[in-house]
Amino acid sequence: MLSIGICDDSQDSRQSLKWLLEGILESKNTEHTIYEFSSGETLLAWIQKHPNEIDLLFLDIEMGEINGMETARQLRQRHPLLQMVFVTGYSDYVFDGYGVGALGYLMKPAKREQLEEILTRSLGKLCRESQLVYSCRDGDRWFRIPAKEILYFESDRRKVNCVTRDQVYSFYGKLDQVAREVENWGFVRIHQRYLVRSAAIRQICGTEVTVGDKTLPISRSCHQAALLALTRTALEE
Repeated sequence: MLSIGICDDSQDSRQSLKWLLEGILESKNTEHTIYEFSSGETLLAWIQKHPNEIDLLFLDIEMGEINGMETARQLRQRHPLLQMVFVTGYSDYVFDGYGVGALGYLMKPAKREQLEEILTRSLGKLCRESQLVYSCRDGDRWFRIPAKEILYFESDRRKVNCVTRDQVYSFYGKLDQVAREVENWGFVRIHQRYLVRSAAIRQICGTEVTVGDKTLPISRSCHQAALLALTRTALEE
């Protein structure tokens, strides 16, 4: 599933770009979702409530109070893996995008061959990063969470909560399955209900472990494994 955002204050431009993207992705049998935003303010407010739900963002530079470049700077601070492509009618801005790690530029009106090349690079990058990103699904919402942002996974009845410093992502699943999926990512089981990223452990004291600002219980059967994981992480730093 590829999630794409289009942010442009021109409805005609958004619809034209969306039509081209859908034609290319459907021809490649690529499952996708496309979100539309009419301003940088709207996009920033939406992403604050829906972090890590967009993989690739097409961002118009010439917009209202918050232009595309400023929107990109604010996004990059909190979403380092978000791929951004600037869309503009002026070549003057091309070099400005390197400061925010832009994937590329499109001159208006966008041409199909240019979009195909950008989508190919984007999908390739997502594939390479997939080993460092945990993907999960809640209904029709897909999340891609960088492993280094995850503090721990928590089993909550039929659901699993993926806890980061800023957000909790919930999805149906079993902690045993999650543990298998992140087996080589430096996570350690500390309890029947908790799977913790060892590098996020701040302290182990008795039967408790501190992760971020949260204190979690360690079961007796997992205590030795947690101590070994913390020691290994400290030696690798």
